[in-house]
This record gives sequence, structure tokens and C-alpha cells, in this order.
Amino acid sequence: MNSETSLEIRSLMSRFRSGDRQAAGALVDHLYPELRRIAADKMRREATDHTWTPTALVNELYLELVKIRALRDAATDAGERDAFLGLAGFIMRRLLIHHSRPSYRKAQKVEAHVLEEKACRDDNTGPEALAELEDLLNRLTRIDPKLRTVVEMRVFEGKTVVETAAVLSCSPRTIQTQWSFAKRWLERELDGRGERR
Repeated sequence: MNSETSLEIRSLMSRFRSGDRQAAGALVDHLYPELRRIAADKMRREATDHTWTPTALVNELYLELVKIRALRDAATDAGERDAFLGLAGFIMRRLLIHHSRPSYRKAQKVEAHVLEEKACRDDNTGPEALAELEDLLNRLTRIDPKLRTVVEMRVFEGKTVVETAAVLSCSPRTIQTQWSFAKRWLERELDGRGERR
């Protein structure tokens, strides 16, 4: 990416954070090939008879982005482009979860569902909550990147402890330990967030 494009994306991100809906559309246009690759990667994990295509998922992403009134400043050490793509990937994942909710796996543990509901409860629902939740997961990553992976697989993908262990090539006991720690940490942070309102 050349410096001119980098400056333009930085400018668009500044406008997007301030609530400029046109900037959201411009960011999607500029980064469309990468967004479509991310969408295709997310779709590979879905059922083969899924009613959405990667293009449809990018379109749904755009609709979510334009709903965001203003995005609070977030750490952008990795750069504006990576920050936006990270947020986009997170929103895509949430869109796929909500789209498939009627057929959401019944085998998912109640504790994972409760944590997800707690993360998006009360008046903190909608696109604005996604950026806050992503920030929370980034903080968890700084403790241990594996913790975030376990949370994403348990909460967002609905995998059991045994299934998560199989994917990550470790023992179910290790996953249970990591999940218990991450769940307690997230619940404490989410409870603290509620008290600060």
C-alpha cells in the first residue's frame, strides 16, 4: 500500500470515528478485496448450504458500519488499515452468528451463551458494542493470545471444550483451565463496565 493510500485511509478512519457514514462506505470501497477475502475465510467455516455469499457478508458489514454513530478512539499501533480490518472481521463473525442463530448448536454450553449475552446486554447492544467488545478481547490477548482464541471458539463458534482442544491440539483439561480463567476475567471486566455506567 503506497503512502498516498495510507494517508487517505487514515483520513477516512478519522472521519469514521467521528460518525461520518460516507467514510464507512469509502473504507469498504478502498479495502473491498481484503474485506472479501476475510468474508470468504469466515464463510469457509459455515455450513455448505449457507444462504449468504462472501459478497453478501461484505454488504451486511457495510450496513452495520453505517449504523455506527461514532467510534471511540482505539489503539492503532498496528495502523489504521489493520484496525479497521480487525473491526470488520469481528463484525462479520457476529453477523454470521446472528444469521445462523435459529440453527445455533444446541450442544453449546450455557455458560458460553450467558457470557455472550452479558457482553451485549441492556443498552450496550448494536454496532457500538462490537468495538467495545473487540477492545476487551484485545486486552485479553495481551494477557495470553491463546485465551482469546479459546473464548472465540467457545463463545462465537459454539465449540465444546473437547472440540476446542482437538482444533488447538491440546488436552481438554488445558482448554478448561484457560476457559475458566478467561471467563472469570471477562465477567469481572463486564461487571465493572456495568458499574461504571
